[in-house]
Amino acid sequence: MSVHVSSIPTNSTDPTDKTGSPGTARAADAPVPRRRRRPHTPLNPRPSVPLTLMVGLVLLYTLLPLAWLVINATKDQKGLLDSFGLWFGKDFNLWHNISRTLSYDDGVFVRWLLNTLLYVAVGAGGATVLAVLGGYALAKYEFPGRRAVFAVVIGAVAVPGTALAVPTFLMFSGMGLTNTPWAVIIPSLISPFGLYLMWVFAAEAVPAELLEAARIDGSGELRTFFRIALPLLMPGTVTVLLFSMVATWNNYFLPLIMIKDPDWYPLTLGLNAWNAQGQTAGGEAVFDLIITGSLLTIVPIVAIFLLLQRYWQSGLAAGSVKE
Repeated sequence: MSVHVSSIPTNSTDPTDKTGSPGTARAADAPVPRRRRRPHTPLNPRPSVPLTLMVGLVLLYTLLPLAWLVINATKDQKGLLDSFGLWFGKDFNLWHNISRTLSYDDGVFVRWLLNTLLYVAVGAGGATVLAVLGGYALAKYEFPGRRAVFAVVIGAVAVPGTALAVPTFLMFSGMGLTNTPWAVIIPSLISPFGLYLMWVFAAEAVPAELLEAARIDGSGELRTFFRIALPLLMPGTVTVLLFSMVATWNNYFLPLIMIKDPDWYPLTLGLNAWNAQGQTAGGEAVFDLIITGSLLTIVPIVAIFLLLQRYWQSGLAAGSVKE
């Protein structure tokens, strides 16, 4: 009896293999090679748990007072005392508080805001202009006494402003300028730190070869500065402007000793006067307006930092990479 055995094909394929290629199934079943991790280098450092925790604590320390201010600005006078400080009260009174703050005492808060804007525009703006001009001149011109000027600038940076308060007051009192806006504006025009920062920045940001090429082409010094040097100095200029604006906006001690007329108070003195008002006999406590006014005070500074952040960061990083 003969048995017929059917031949079995040698090149069998997987039913799921549409191409009919015998190697397709084996390739699909092969393990995918894992990507190798990049080695840790100074440019790709290993994550540090203690450093991450420290940054988190600093972030919490920074944002917690701001969160407290925003939350409590939504409460009325009674809600500030009856509710938890880090949570909202029963009623949302933010817009009502803002309206009361701007209209309280015949709108004196608006007057203080305009005074602060005046001090910042003239004082901080003038300090920035003088720092840019002085830093560029000290960085790009050689003249006798240049080292002495450098020593004076470094020494002025190290001297705290409070140490100069009494001599400054006596000098302005002798000139009859106390209790006037000039008593706040003129001292704000001097920024030793801004001058030093622009000095260092101009030395690296403006190549001497570029200035020499402009002079060879017949460009004058003023035209060279405004057309060539000033655009290169823009990141450092914005950085100095931000520092000067924040220092002038938050200035409290200098106006305290120079100004006695409430009509010329900046926001810092005005809010302090409202706070002292509630601590005197018969005075009206307006703590809800003080908190709301403090929130309105920091909003312009935060907005300016966010708008000029890219200039500020590039200004601080300039000179950090050596070509």
